[in-house]
Amino acid sequence: MSGEIDTGALESWLRREMPGRGEGFAVERVAGGQSNPTFFLMLGAERLVLRKQPPGELLPSAHAIDREFRVMRALGGTGVPVPEVVLYCDDREVIGTPFYLMRRVEGRVFHEARLPGVEPEERRVMYASLARTLAALHNVDPDAVGLGDYGRQGGYFARQIARWTKQWNLSRQGDNADIEYLIDWLPGAIPEDNATAISHGDYRVGNVMFHPARPEVAAVLDWELSTLGHPLADLAHFCIAWHSGPDEYGGLRGLDLAAMGLPEQAAFEDAYGAEARHGLGLGPFHIAFALFRFAVVFEGIAARAKAGTAADPHAGQHAHLAKVFARAARAALDG
Repeated sequence: MSGEIDTGALESWLRREMPGRGEGFAVERVAGGQSNPTFFLMLGAERLVLRKQPPGELLPSAHAIDREFRVMRALGGTGVPVPEVVLYCDDREVIGTPFYLMRRVEGRVFHEARLPGVEPEERRVMYASLARTLAALHNVDPDAVGLGDYGRQGGYFARQIARWTKQWNLSRQGDNADIEYLIDWLPGAIPEDNATAISHGDYRVGNVMFHPARPEVAAVLDWELSTLGHPLADLAHFCIAWHSGPDEYGGLRGLDLAAMGLPEQAAFEDAYGAEARHGLGLGPFHIAFALFRFAVVFEGIAARAKAGTAADPHAGQHAHLAKVFARAARAALDG
């Protein structure tokens, strides 16, 4: 056994599905994360990553690893850098939950938007690659890659505001005047365009892997929240970094961006807009919505931490961020 996995059963299944890989088998749990447990595997010379649902009772739409597998398989060959998926297993008898396998990508993962330990000139190029990568995703025609039914067309922000308002009411730990203001204001401020694209749902520095030596995105990771959505929701979510400080989930606010080789938000938006084909630009609504959504996410994490059900044993240290991001959302509207 390795944590929650029966390694003997897993190895037997793998050797049936992937014969001829040679001797040797190892499983290692990847630390961290709030959601789907992840493991490194070695099967002979094959280096793989396994993602599975957590054990126990789950909400019907939560931890949809089948969607992660589907979107990465569809995006393979489009120019959007994603890991190569290998196998999907929905047989719970193997390790207790559905899971999928992808080939392991070697590279660098940063958990702070400032990209610590990187030279300024390299940071500039890495942020340009982040902008191009997001635009490349939004330029993919969902129908052309078999994802035309991956979500609903149009009406994305209205559905999302209703969803996260409901989530707030389910997880709220106390009163928050900023959240209540946003719940009232956001529905009436939705822009009229109905652009639809493949949306990652959580595109940020911590969810991409950079090439080990080159300043470019090697793989976009963690597709659990992907759907058909509005492209500017992804862009605004990434831009949260400029509205939060280094001690607020690794943001950029207050840093000497020029000296560090980091772009201003407007420059990142321009780099993205130069590649994206939809021709739309961010407004205060988009930033406020992204920060509102993030605030509710952290309120949910705080609620799970209080109940003792959070996947991350350190989740409680982020409990204050719901108020931080709700306050930032109001500030975004004011200026």
